Amino acid sequence: MAKVKICGLTEPDTVQAAIDSGADYLGFVFYPPSPRNIDPETAAKLIQDVPDHIKTVGLFVDPDDETLESVLNRVKINMVQLHGNETPQRVSEIKTRFSVPIIKAIRIGSQEDLATAEAYKEIIDAIMFDAKVTDSPLPGGTGQSFDWGLLKNYEPAMTWFLAGGLTSENVTRALSIINPNVVDVSSGVENAPGQKDADKIRKFIEAVQST
Repeated sequence: MAKVKICGLTEPDTVQAAIDSGADYLGFVFYPPSPRNIDPETAAKLIQDVPDHIKTVGLFVDPDDETLESVLNRVKINMVQLHGNETPQRVSEIKTRFSVPIIKAIRIGSQEDLATAEAYKEIIDAIMFDAKVTDSPLPGGTGQSFDWGLLKNYEPAMTWFLAGGLTSENVTRALSIINPNVVDVSSGVENAPGQKDADKIRKFIEAVQST
């Protein structure tokens, strides 16, 4: 059964809803242009009571070292998710300097985009596939999905995440086509950008668990 990551959490009640419903990963966005952006102090308070068996993930977009230090020195982050245009060299630098497991997001719209993942496979700890969009200023959390068939029979030698437009209504279909280790949802459990809904979180996790 696929595990679940709820990304873009900003409020205590929805963090608790994710925990109570059985989420495996909780994501916190440190990217100011995002409606889900959160400051390190608030994130630290939200994370302080998260059980140890749930991994906390900090999402960054092309971060400089100062940004990473400001968060990682104050917040209990288990994994860093890089969701920008970070090169393999930059990813390697971050992993070496901060000694933290890395999830690298790859935005795909074609088989050619999938091939770009190969350059990262010796560096990262997990890979995430998200929709490649051209009409949004944000690199993720757009609510748009992609052709899941591109990942059919995909079996990397590492944990892999599926993101992009997932909801409680379509995640079962996605899991009938492909077999990711983790499904990642953000906008699919919101009432509006950045406004998570506890009931939608529960329904999403129930849909995954029933698959």
